[in-house]
Amino acid sequence: MSTTISTYFEVTKPNIWYLLVFTAIVGVIVASGSAIPIATLILVVIAVTMGSAGANTLTGYFDRDIDKIMSRTKMRPIPSKRIYPASKALFFGLALSILSVSLAYYLNPLTAGLMLFGLLDNVVVYSKILKRRNPINIILGGFSGGAPVLIGYAAVTNTLDLLALTMGALVVIWIPSHIWSLALHSKEDYKRANVPMLPVVVSEKTSVLFIAFTSLLLVIFSLVPLIFRAFGGIYMGVVIVGGVVMIMLNIWLIWKPNSERAWVVFKYSSPYLALIFLAMMIDALI
Repeated sequence: MSTTISTYFEVTKPNIWYLLVFTAIVGVIVASGSAIPIATLILVVIAVTMGSAGANTLTGYFDRDIDKIMSRTKMRPIPSKRIYPASKALFFGLALSILSVSLAYYLNPLTAGLMLFGLLDNVVVYSKILKRRNPINIILGGFSGGAPVLIGYAAVTNTLDLLALTMGALVVIWIPSHIWSLALHSKEDYKRANVPMLPVVVSEKTSVLFIAFTSLLLVIFSLVPLIFRAFGGIYMGVVIVGGVVMIMLNIWLIWKPNSERAWVVFKYSSPYLALIFLAMMIDALI
């Protein structure tokens, strides 16, 4: 039983949804300040966890053929047949997704709409339509990444304002450089699976320029909340220091583009975004 639970937990790709759930938590806290509605926070965490886990399970089901080819993914539960037949994962992913939308609707219709949008963008637009056809797949497919923080914010306010949209946009802008640096590191894997990620279809030099451009855009955009004084000194310090490190890493990657340096940029990008949202949360609380 414990092995089965562990396998089904693994198929949800928790390394992906941990950060998304955290952004949803920050959305709730930024919207509410120190007067945190605990029941709403708990419901948001459960709903976003189920929605993200459901989406990841469904994309894992649809990508099972290419996951079997790629060395990075071939030991995942579906291609390794630890979940067999694969239809078990399909039903599991559908159940999680339906429950997530239902729970989000219990919060309010806006959060349900955002949850449904995130699921459709990730599973249908990215995984089913664009991933195997277009090298800019992650740009349109990345909009789903901004949904969790919007869900958290809307669960409290039942609306979306400029601050909420800015927070969501930060995640959306973060996704391309994060995924492209991973794709550059695993370029041969994607090429073998015939997945046209940007680093597969353009040169290494061009790839790192795209990664650097989107990283610079993220650093610049992270300063926007300071313009309308949404956060204070902690946020300012984190985005400035973290942004400088991000820019330096990308210059380092441009100077000598290779998979090892791309991996360093990839590994830095997640804690960088997490620290930005942590700073938002701390400033909102104090």
